[in-house]
Amino acid sequence: MGLENRDMLIHVDVEKELVSRGRSFRLKAEFTSEEQFVVLFGPSGSGKTLTLQSVAGLATPDAGRIALNGRVLFDAEAGINIPSRNRGIGYLFQDYALFPHLSVAENVGFPLKKGFRWRLSKPDRRRVQEILDLFEISHLAESFPFDLSGGQKQRVALARALVCKPDILLLDEPFSALDAPLRVKLRRELSEIQARFDIPVIMITHDPEDIEAFAETLVIYESGRVCSVG
Repeated sequence: MGLENRDMLIHVDVEKELVSRGRSFRLKAEFTSEEQFVVLFGPSGSGKTLTLQSVAGLATPDAGRIALNGRVLFDAEAGINIPSRNRGIGYLFQDYALFPHLSVAENVGFPLKKGFRWRLSKPDRRRVQEILDLFEISHLAESFPFDLSGGQKQRVALARALVCKPDILLLDEPFSALDAPLRVKLRRELSEIQARFDIPVIMITHDPEDIEAFAETLVIYESGRVCSVG
């Protein structure tokens, strides 16, 4: 396992083995980037999502180290494994994972919820309204996910991921469920959102057009390993 430069924005160096029904998959991923936009590219099943889940704290590597701006999120040798909720990470799932029984406003405000109480504080309610306005979805505040288009669902999911002002945003194939014209529009919107929030992004994609639009650091996967960083 290599050591990162402390000034680097994001450093990932992890290993993990998954075993299911007599079959095994081994991930060995290492990359470092000072850039604002990192794109993970490669065939399905090559370990990209498992890497993203490891950064988010949704999967625990068997070995290695993950650091963001010098803050260690995971270090197997040192016994460090910061809980997902304390990592300062916004995560956009491939299927958006909106709660179907919650309104748009409730979905966006969910990360601000404390304990078993739903009612948010006045500052938190203001924060939700601010981000609804920012994403131009205030008119959808009382709507439910089944009433939304694909583009609207993505905006709601992005708003929810950013409402807590995370240190990094993780995107798992954010445009895969959208048609080509909408992808073009939302790529432009994502660039504007990233610039406005000034937040680093790690994105998974299978689309070469996403690479052209976003990749400042391109990490290429093959068969569970990072084979190229450029």
